[in-house]
Amino acid sequence: MAEIKLTDLTKSYGPTEVLHHVAGEIRDGEFIVIVGPSGCGKSTLLRMVAGLETVTSGEIRIADRRVNELEPSARDIAMVFQNYALYPHMSVRENMAYGLKIRKLSKAEINRRVEEAADILEIRQYLDRKPRQLSGGQRQRVAMGRAIVRDPQVFLFDEPLSNLDAKLRVQMRLEIRKLQQRLGVTSIYVTHDQVEAMTLGDRLMVLNGGYVEQFGTPIELYDRPASVFVAGFIGSPAMNFLPATAEEEGMLLPSGIKLIAGVGQRGPVLLGMRPEHLIPDAAGPIAIEVEMVEQLGANTLLHGKLSGTDHAMVASVSGHVSAEMGTAHRFSVTPELLHLFDPETQKRLEA
Repeated sequence: MAEIKLTDLTKSYGPTEVLHHVAGEIRDGEFIVIVGPSGCGKSTLLRMVAGLETVTSGEIRIADRRVNELEPSARDIAMVFQNYALYPHMSVRENMAYGLKIRKLSKAEINRRVEEAADILEIRQYLDRKPRQLSGGQRQRVAMGRAIVRDPQVFLFDEPLSNLDAKLRVQMRLEIRKLQQRLGVTSIYVTHDQVEAMTLGDRLMVLNGGYVEQFGTPIELYDRPASVFVAGFIGSPAMNFLPATAEEEGMLLPSGIKLIAGVGQRGPVLLGMRPEHLIPDAAGPIAIEVEMVEQLGANTLLHGKLSGTDHAMVASVSGHVSAEMGTAHRFSVTPELLHLFDPETQKRLEA
């Protein structure tokens, strides 16, 4: 069983603490994605699990074994890097076999593992090629193959798709997910791409400035974000936020707009509305003065400002919508799909 337990982890460089009391349990066979903006500490956390960074305080346990002081080679993990890290002078077969030779496995066992991994990844026909003769996607498969042949307890992925073009990224993330499900290996995957995180992870750990903002399933983070940061980071396009005043019969928005909703709060709040939850309605209370239109095919994004204010708004409308710059489009929103946050703490308020 390769459960991973992180307990009160911190990481400091001199007097500067970059990870703050990170905690969480990863179940055996689970695919966890650590997601957040650049500089939030996600790669540092991954490298601590791998043993490439020391732990300042706290504990990491893999399969109920404390690994803080263990060398990377003793942790039974395999890591896939962003830059492939392949030896250019070696063939694909030699790259995949290298780690096994270091471990002094028999030639027959090495060949068996390499060819089995090559079949899983559909790269058997490339085994005798050099990395320079492969495309980016093929090189990434080789890097994953090198991890698979080790038969580890844990896979660690450090932004492995960031060097690929958009179409290949979509294809490769689906292949990584299918591969992980097939092998059933506990996996931690780091990315700054929230769409990638949502499609890959059983659960997501959202980091912000070295703190864990929320740790839950993609749907939990989308439906019930714990903070303004999570609400704005998860979902594309990002959630709209408006200052509002919660009253007995609903909410008062800027420019005197009233929304009827049983919010269970009183006083100032920060109101969140996802662009896709705004419903075109000629009699709706929310008017957006259009400044730009993005035709995406299946849907249209209307960018603008809340009528009579300087508050930016985006609405995502199904299908093709024509809109002239400066015209106002009206929308309504289902009260149950509104999100309320404390303006001071930025944390979620329950209705």
